[in-house]
Amino acid sequence: MADPPSILGEDPAFLEVEEQISRLAAIDRPCLVIGERGTGKELLATRLHYLSPRWDGPLVKVNCAALAESLLDTELFGHEAGAFTGAQRQHVGRFERADGGTLLLDEIASASAAVQEKVLRVIEYGEMERVGGRRTIRLDVRVVGAANVDLPSLARGGAFRADLLDRLAFEVVTIPPLRARPADVMTLANAFALEITRALGKDVFPGFSPRAEGLLLGYSWPGNVRELKNVVERAVYRSASSDAPIDTVVIDPFDNPWRPLPESAGADAGRRVSTGRAETSEPAGPPLPAGAPGDFMAEVARFERGLLERALNEARHNQGDTARALGLGYHQLRRLLKKHALI
Repeated sequence: MADPPSILGEDPAFLEVEEQISRLAAIDRPCLVIGERGTGKELLATRLHYLSPRWDGPLVKVNCAALAESLLDTELFGHEAGAFTGAQRQHVGRFERADGGTLLLDEIASASAAVQEKVLRVIEYGEMERVGGRRTIRLDVRVVGAANVDLPSLARGGAFRADLLDRLAFEVVTIPPLRARPADVMTLANAFALEITRALGKDVFPGFSPRAEGLLLGYSWPGNVRELKNVVERAVYRSASSDAPIDTVVIDPFDNPWRPLPESAGADAGRRVSTGRAETSEPAGPPLPAGAPGDFMAEVARFERGLLERALNEARHNQGDTARALGLGYHQLRRLLKKHALI
């Protein structure tokens, strides 16, 4: 038997999913793997295949969101020579290539209604026809769908076939996001760091400093495991020392004072600059009293500090959540917190 791919995780929430995958592998039924982007849906679907009795059959994957409807149709079901302009030879589709094994339909919610209907027929009757063909082809394929959206809501709104959802939902494996698996953050971070250390030809990974660990554990990881891997690899690659623990972790690589403004903001700023003199012709209000600039700056500082304190309290002092609530980059928030002596 081929070894299933190893998956790192020791948090109870993730161990439950691994146990569910192990039980489901033995039951030869279609199923769904659901989770946010970056949670490892494809990896778990791969593990499901290699733990199943189909382990020595083909595992075929297709991303339904990556192909237009007509291309997805022929990619899944194949086509005969002459089926359409440019079809000079017969094409064997992914379903046929997966015969005797497993077909993973990633981003299945992106498939059109016509493609969904054909998928349902294969699941229901184990047969299909190539595009432009008349011969019925018998198949033995286990279909695993993957999605990062709420399929029942789409089905209720008519955007996903309810009968296909019923067939796929023999079992639904829902992967918890990384923010719900705090015990896995440093386990995964250290594994990714060791991997990139070897790839960079470095001898030793010196570990993370307590400050860096605090940053990794305090962030909510909206991009999940994929985002964590990027952040860790970036930290190791940027580290100048091979001996000292890594202390600098950059969560948002776009966080920079010279970052270009969004288009609308840039346009507004341009208008302000270009029409600044004309705008001054309007009365700006009563003259400022003596000493106002100093008072103004003090008021701004008090206002800033109050905003920061309220946002920190509402986010239970999670700095990543605080930054997002205020529309700031993580390092922008850190600079403001230091400015107002809040850290």
